Amino acid sequence: MSKTPDMVPQNANETYRRLIGHTRPYRPRLILGILLGAVSGFSMSGIVGSAPKVLEFFFGTQNLTTNQMMIFAAILPVFALVSGLCAYFATYCIQWVGARVVMDLRNAAFARLQELSLEFYTKARSGDVMSRVINDTNVIEKSVSHVLGDLAKQPFVLISAISVVIWLNWRLAIISLLVFPVCIIPITIFGRRVRRFSREGQKLLGAALSVLQEAVGGVRVVKAFGMEDYEKGRFAAQSKGVFSRSIRVARASAANEPIIVFISMAGLSLVLIYAHSTGMTIYQLLGFGGAMMLMYNPVKALSKINIQIQVSSAAADRIFELIDTPVTVTDKPDAVEFAGPVGAIGFENVSFAYGETKVLDGVHLSVKPGEFIAIVGQSGSGKTTLVNLLPRFYDVTGGRLLINGRDVRDYSLKSLRAQIGIVTQDTFLFNDTIIANIAYGHTEAAREKIEAAARQAFAHDFILQQPQGYETAIGDRGTMLSGGQRQRIAIARALLRNPPVLILDEATSALDTEAERQVQAALDALMKGRTVFAIAHRLSTIINATRILVLDQGRIVEQGTHVELLAKNGVYRRLHDLQFRDTPPAAET
Repeated sequence: MSKTPDMVPQNANETYRRLIGHTRPYRPRLILGILLGAVSGFSMSGIVGSAPKVLEFFFGTQNLTTNQMMIFAAILPVFALVSGLCAYFATYCIQWVGARVVMDLRNAAFARLQELSLEFYTKARSGDVMSRVINDTNVIEKSVSHVLGDLAKQPFVLISAISVVIWLNWRLAIISLLVFPVCIIPITIFGRRVRRFSREGQKLLGAALSVLQEAVGGVRVVKAFGMEDYEKGRFAAQSKGVFSRSIRVARASAANEPIIVFISMAGLSLVLIYAHSTGMTIYQLLGFGGAMMLMYNPVKALSKINIQIQVSSAAADRIFELIDTPVTVTDKPDAVEFAGPVGAIGFENVSFAYGETKVLDGVHLSVKPGEFIAIVGQSGSGKTTLVNLLPRFYDVTGGRLLINGRDVRDYSLKSLRAQIGIVTQDTFLFNDTIIANIAYGHTEAAREKIEAAARQAFAHDFILQQPQGYETAIGDRGTMLSGGQRQRIAIARALLRNPPVLILDEATSALDTEAERQVQAALDALMKGRTVFAIAHRLSTIINATRILVLDQGRIVEQGTHVELLAKNGVYRRLHDLQFRDTPPAAET
């Protein structure tokens, strides 16, 4: 994240105001819900407040006849019906708005993840990212709906109840209302604790999800090294942390209501003493007591609102941190669409650094159209970073990268990346059908072209042997296929794209000898007339490269053909001899 996870968050009210600001597109529905909530609140207070006056005016006695009671009783369902219907539709409208806001936030967070460069993903923990998008938004959804629902009704109930008690007896009302400011003290104290513990809990839950993802994704390694108990311990430790914070939130939340109840009952006791000493009628006392009880529910609900605001604000802080993360690789305002064939590619004094760590340093390179450029070097020499600059997975931190004589940053990202096909050593397939994986990025491609690409990648035959052929679902990351089969699907995907520039990161590494020979032949045919950058670990796959670049500590220390580099007896010769120590290569005979 661009912001450190432990940074001090902004004020909870500021966060919540920003959160509520997302309701703006749905304001008509929100206003309707608030109006209905107001009608519901006022109607309940109306009947309580009017009851003693109505009884005294019409009957003037504490002993009601049956007919008199029936008349008054008939009024109650009318008020209840109005209040109930308004409350129902108010709740529906408010919760619809709350759920829609949360959906918008979740979509905005996911959209930002799609926009962020690879640099973000090198620093972020995937489990924490998923927790922000899924779990934190769930927390917000629960809180926002309840908060908006209570805000649409309870303030009006409280206002109308206060009006009733003042109307009935303003002196007694003043005494009663002096108690309520005292309720703010525990609300404030416990609210702050809830927010802090909630934020810590969400962070620990993200860490637990990271452990879960690693253990599931690396299950073969876990089992191969007998680390099941170790992973259980790691997850249990994170779960304990989440539990601890959840219990602290529950404890702070649970302490709030009993304190409010105690203060309210103490106030009610004072009211009863005063009422008795001043000789209030039973009707006035019932009406006053009913209004006081109506005030209790809003106060309790509004005190919970503060707790819910603190919880949702803690979750919203994490969502907004993600949404506010700056996009470092993006289109310039005046970016142009890439037009015409890919010509020369040039690296002019290109440098790149991850933070303070320099990975590439002063790379000069000119590549003609159709060249096959192989890149070799020790691990960490900058090979992958060099090719990742071409599709702008990262932007250079020094120098310029040119295509057709123009800085790649001048082109729109989408049009630039449409010129480049990539097949990596770490093959990634989606949990979908085979045909969907091959057509990824070209969903409009005709089936004939998809099958033609599969044939070129020598994948067509094994695809037909699957239970549903091309419609076979291959599981998460393609686990239903072998490593070689997954690689050939990925190559078919690149073949279907048919790009003018290819980036191959040891594309045949997962294939057996026969499959490697077949796919290498398909790649050789595909590379004709195209510019190719191939990262090679096995030097036998790049003997026919137009040029071989040898990288060492981010610099090109040697370049030339296979034969030329062997003759230099330099870094390339040393790498070559390490691989072919026991087998003399055909190129030297």
